[in-house]
Order: sequence, then structure tokens, then C-alpha cells
Amino acid sequence: MTNFTYSQAALDRLQTSDAEIFDALMHEETRQSEGIELIPSENYCFPEVYALLGSVFNNKYSEGYPGRRYYGGQENTDRIENLARDRAKAVFRAEHANVQPLSGCAMNEAVDFALLNPGDMIMGMDLSHGGHLSHGHPVTNMAKIFKYTRYKSEVPSGVIDLDKVRAAALAAMPKMIICGHSSYPREYDYAGFRKIADEVGAYLMADVSHLGGLIAGGVLQNPLDFGFDVMTTTTHKSLRGPRGGMILCKKELGAKIDKSVFPGMQGGPHMHQIAAIATTLKLVQTDSYKAYAKQVLVNAQALAQALLAGGANLVTGGTENHLIVINTLAGFGISGDIAETALDKAGITLNKNVIPDDTAPPMKPSGIRFGTPAPTARGMGEAEMKAIAGMMLQILRAPTDETMLAKLREETRAMCKRFPVPGLENMQPKAIAA
Repeated sequence: MTNFTYSQAALDRLQTSDAEIFDALMHEETRQSEGIELIPSENYCFPEVYALLGSVFNNKYSEGYPGRRYYGGQENTDRIENLARDRAKAVFRAEHANVQPLSGCAMNEAVDFALLNPGDMIMGMDLSHGGHLSHGHPVTNMAKIFKYTRYKSEVPSGVIDLDKVRAAALAAMPKMIICGHSSYPREYDYAGFRKIADEVGAYLMADVSHLGGLIAGGVLQNPLDFGFDVMTTTTHKSLRGPRGGMILCKKELGAKIDKSVFPGMQGGPHMHQIAAIATTLKLVQTDSYKAYAKQVLVNAQALAQALLAGGANLVTGGTENHLIVINTLAGFGISGDIAETALDKAGITLNKNVIPDDTAPPMKPSGIRFGTPAPTARGMGEAEMKAIAGMMLQILRAPTDETMLAKLREETRAMCKRFPVPGLENMQPKAIAA
């Protein structure tokens, strides 16, 4: 087996020492290679990322920051972290960058603790309208520490009424306002939010975890260009890097942010992850990546328009980014979990999702969420998006037709064979353990 992802020697050792995990690994490679991935928070990382995540940087503890570490032997870790920070500032036009957060929720929590005091009010988007758990949902631990108020989008347009946001902000007087989402298919009016934050004296933060790669590629607006105080993004979604987070902010907030990340929130950073982030931030500056980012949006439009033409009920009536949300209950009379299961059987992976003001429970919501970063990374284009839309419509109309699902599974497998996953082009499924 020749595979960019892992060395043959390491695979041989794993197969011998832990056949069960080896078997799961091989089956997951097959699943990813033979299925159409539409979960918008998932993507295929650059092949170079695999090499760095499996590198000797995994062995090194580097508590602290470049030039101020608690352990010796840091000449190479300082080098890669400085490169990652400098590249992050260049890509996003930021004054300060912290690349140590281990995940998205951790980076957002670090910002909260850096700039606010317990009991302070935070305003974020309502979860059912596209917001994120880390923006103050009552089930999170952060809701025990800070107070939250929420804004919504208008139904069915999806537009955020800034007059309503302003009125709510004046009533609650939040210390921070967050622009950010996990399932909102529209662009924000960043300039409008900047005016509201200035009026109430609040910090203004953007969580662009879904959009980070599209901002880096120059196809969506950059909140930092509108004077936002802080912008956070994960590195593994549209950026196609390793799993992790970054905090970008104004220079005067840098020291507070850094202290909140370490030692406030976490200990030693994952240096193999930071090395991979650094390389990712170099690769997203290439012309090929910018073309990729543009194609992600072109593909999203093609997919959305084909679904609309087939009678699907799209939340907000369409998309202005890479995200699409369908109200499956209104359009097809099925809940999102039923839709997710049926589509998965046919080799199309996405996730069940709440719709604005959904009255159904989260595990049996009224919709599904999907997007185009991953299929675009495989080289799929508008023709494939239209074909995928056609298959999705068939499945949503008849989710229990097992014969049809099996037939479409072969079609999705054939499509995927034409577009290998980056880094897995030479995968040989015969290497799967018996």
C-alpha cells in the first residue's frame, strides 16, 4: 500500500500491534474515499497537513510563547509558531494572531475570559437561526458564567434586521456582540454591526470558523476590514488545515488574548498542529487556493439552484456562502434525522439540523445542513453539484426505497472514483484487515 498519509513502516507496526484500530482506520479511508462529504464543517486537509500531524513536533512540549518558553530545546518550535503567526496576520490583515487554541470552542472561551468579567452580557445569534453553541447557548458551561441575549434573522428571507438588533442591544447593553454562525447561509452586514457596537460601547467579535478559508481566498468579506476588535476561526473547515483554532485581534488586545489562552485556558500547545497551521496559511495564499475558494461558492449556487428547481424548501431561500439548509419537514414531510440516514445509505453524508424557531427536538429536527467545501476540494464542479442535487431530491422524496438507495449508492461511488480525495489518491482498499 502506498499512501501519502502514513509511512508504510508506521502502518505495518500499527497493523501488527493493534489490528482493530488499523481495521477502523482502513475502513474510514474507504468511507471517505467512496462517499460524497457534504457536512460543511468537514473538509479534506491539504496532503502536507498529514505529514506534519504525524511528525516529531508531536513529541515536543512548548508551554509559553516564542522567546518565552518554560522548557528548553525550542529553536524549531519558536520558528514554526512565529511563521504561523506572521502568516495568519498577512492572510487576514490582522494586527495580532494567536495560533495556540486547541479547538473552536476553546478559542471563543479564551476571548470571553480575556475581555469580559463573570456576569457580563454577551449578544450572539440564536442557535436555531444559525448561531453556535459557543456563543452562549444555555446548555453550555459558559452560560453559567456570563449572561446572554440573542438576535434572530427574519423568516423566510434570513435577513438580520439591524433595527431590531440595535433595539435589543440598547435594552441589554452587552459588553460584547458576536457575529458568527454554524448554519446561516447569508452574509453579515459587518459595517452595520460595527455601528451598533460603537453605540452601546461593546467589543465586536466575529467567529468566522465556517468562512475562514473563503475570507482567506478573497471571496467573502473580512470582518477585520470593518474594524472588528476580534476575529476567531477554526483551521480545519474551509481553510483545509488541521483541527485547531486561531484568534486574530487588534494589537492593543494581544497581550490579554495571549494570557487568556496560556496560562488561562490551556497548557502546552500542540506543536504538530501549529506546524500544520503554518503550512496551511502558506498554501491558502496560492492562486490555486483562491480558485478553489471561488469554486466553493460557484458550486454552492449550482447546488442550491438545482434543489430549488426541484421543489426543495431552502431556509433563507438560497445561499450567499457555502452553506445550504433545507426544511425537510415542509418540503418533503420528513424530519432531518430521517433524511440524514437515507442520504447516508446512498453515500451522501450531511447532518440533521434545526431550522429557525424549530419546535422539534435537536435529534429529530426539521431540517438538514450541508455545503460544498469538501466536494470542491476533490475537484467536483457545477455538473457534479447538479447531479448530486438530483440524487438528493430522489432520496428526500422516497427515503425508505431501499432499492433506489442501493442504486444511487453505486452512482455516488462511481462519481467519487473520478475525484479522489487529496492525499488518498493511491489508497488500496485491499489493505483492509480481514
